[in-house]
Amino acid sequence: MSRSKKSRKPGAYGAPEVIVTRNRSESDVEGRERKRLKKRKGLKSGSRHSDGGEAKQRKAAQNRDPRLGSKKKIPLVIEPVKKPTKQERKLSFEQELEMLENDAQLNTLLDRLEAGENLGAGLQKLVDEKLDRIEFLMDRLGLLEPEEEEVFDDLPESVSKKASSDEDLLSQFEDIDLDNFKG
Repeated sequence: MSRSKKSRKPGAYGAPEVIVTRNRSESDVEGRERKRLKKRKGLKSGSRHSDGGEAKQRKAAQNRDPRLGSKKKIPLVIEPVKKPTKQERKLSFEQELEMLENDAQLNTLLDRLEAGENLGAGLQKLVDEKLDRIEFLMDRLGLLEPEEEEVFDDLPESVSKKASSDEDLLSQFEDIDLDNFKG
């Protein structure tokens, strides 16, 4: 008989081969996944050579003067700003007045005031500013009716007359009898 090498394989000498089938449980699968991820720990290869360059570039970018190399265009000739004409200003006044008259917030605040409600200091200031602006715009556009001036009966005739020159004003000032003003 010929000589045969020893083998660790089962069934080497005619014994039936035993086939082992394993059922993989979840813990088995999770263990293999953890093992696979564990192998990937650490930095990627060659990182010690590439990290230094990026840090130096960042530091250089921070220290660099932002004004150097600016691409912003600089005008060599400054053109004067065109002032709007009287007609254009009037149109813009009309648009602003229309916008203020249609302001929903102002209308609600005015309704609250008419109802007798007391607004806070900030809201009252806002209402006053907007009403003053409306009055200014109406005056500029000529929509505001002139208020009637009170006529003082106890003032002398010379004071109530309008003077046409500085000399007339000076003479009126000198002629005023201050005893008439005492009450």
